[in-house]
Amino acid sequence: MTVAQPLEDIHLDTVPRTDAERARVANITALPKDFSAPWRFEENSAGAQTVRSRGTPDAFSQPADNLTFEQQLDFRIGNGLFRRAWVSAPASTLASDGLGPLYNARSCQRCHLKDGRGHPPEGPEDGSVSMFLRVSIPAPEPSEINSYIEGTHATAPDPTYGTQLQDLSLPGHAPEYQLRIDYQDVKVDMSESEIVTLRSPTYTAADLAYGPLHQNAMLSPRIAPQMIGMGLLEAIPVQDILDWADPDDTDGDGISGRPQIVWSDVHDRPMLGRFGLKAGNPTVLEQTASAFAGDIGISNPIHPVGSGDCTDAQTDCTAAMHGDDPEQNGFEIDQVGLDLVTFYSQTLAVPARRDVDDPEVLRGREVFFKTGCAACHRPNFVTHRLKDNNPASFQLIWPYSDMLLHDLGPGLADNRPEGRANGQEWRTAPLWGLGMTKTVSGHTYFLHDGRARSLLEAILWHGGEAQKARERIVSMPAEDRNALIRFLESL
Repeated sequence: MTVAQPLEDIHLDTVPRTDAERARVANITALPKDFSAPWRFEENSAGAQTVRSRGTPDAFSQPADNLTFEQQLDFRIGNGLFRRAWVSAPASTLASDGLGPLYNARSCQRCHLKDGRGHPPEGPEDGSVSMFLRVSIPAPEPSEINSYIEGTHATAPDPTYGTQLQDLSLPGHAPEYQLRIDYQDVKVDMSESEIVTLRSPTYTAADLAYGPLHQNAMLSPRIAPQMIGMGLLEAIPVQDILDWADPDDTDGDGISGRPQIVWSDVHDRPMLGRFGLKAGNPTVLEQTASAFAGDIGISNPIHPVGSGDCTDAQTDCTAAMHGDDPEQNGFEIDQVGLDLVTFYSQTLAVPARRDVDDPEVLRGREVFFKTGCAACHRPNFVTHRLKDNNPASFQLIWPYSDMLLHDLGPGLADNRPEGRANGQEWRTAPLWGLGMTKTVSGHTYFLHDGRARSLLEAILWHGGEAQKARERIVSMPAEDRNALIRFLESL
């Protein structure tokens, strides 16, 4: 891996670990070999930020448990901005205008309903508000970033449709497309004569309003991910993530996780990618800013164009009136508002584990580890020690993700590279909160495009580096498979 500068956590105000702390961290993150009882602290998935698990749709919408009074106020203001329904410009509510003109949702909350997971349309009457298609084309020549970051794929926006397709628009503007999904059944024979039917999707960008896509356009479906624990993932030391990487599979276990390296517009340098399904953003701030611009069409200090993702080919969109008010420092959301939404996103709490001492859950945890799932879904980390009363400071957390890119095989491939990730690679999804999906979001759709209708279906779609683990799960006794699912539901 070659970058122009060493990878550092320059987005965080950190205190270096002492030798004693490093030893303490190594001790506390070493996994016991005894699977017969709960492990120390594993019930508190997010350390001191963990909140009591609620059996209501608001389970993912709670502030971290260790916020100060002042931080709780910032959380609630950020929540208000996260829920704000933006309107078209000009409007009497200057702080809320600037929507679109082309967009995927009117608010952050519309995609991340209850701060949970999105889903594909459930039939012709259901909209695709929490799902869209990313789009890019091979770049005609490498960009400057390619000289800074080895292995970065040279891509560019579609010349007509930009970086993602928007299916909603303001009056007088045509939405870019309508999403169409066709499924084909794929049957998987399991042990003990069990048969599981997967659904293999084909995506079509139908009713294109601004002409054809580029002949080399690459499309990638994305559903909105859950929001919990993002500030803790951001606070994991970069070196702890890099130490887990094995890009050349030197240990011969078939797992070759690679770090995603992306360019930070805020810090003007390469950084470790952490957020997004292919880890395309390095910080929560930059993830938030790109979502405002791409999903809602809201300009901000990082993405200052008032027309959002509209391109020069969409002249009516670029010429439309936008909400770049002087009161907002020339942006539709200013730095103060962007920081508040970022803080809200960083401090959404992770619910406590459930049923950690249940015998079937304990058995399922053992199956999870002995099958090899933990080779990518790394159980725990200790976050940086941070200054300024940062609530993510020095927490033992259990996200069950190594934050690295892994090849999951052709079955899950979108065949669209992003940064250093190729068309078959995805960042390991954190598993915390997995068992609360039905409670929060009202469904059990998983994976990057929601094709899996259950946790078992999600497992069976894994290939590539996870192929051997998948085969073990297919062939194991049904009792062990059921225990594995019970363990995942307890997270």
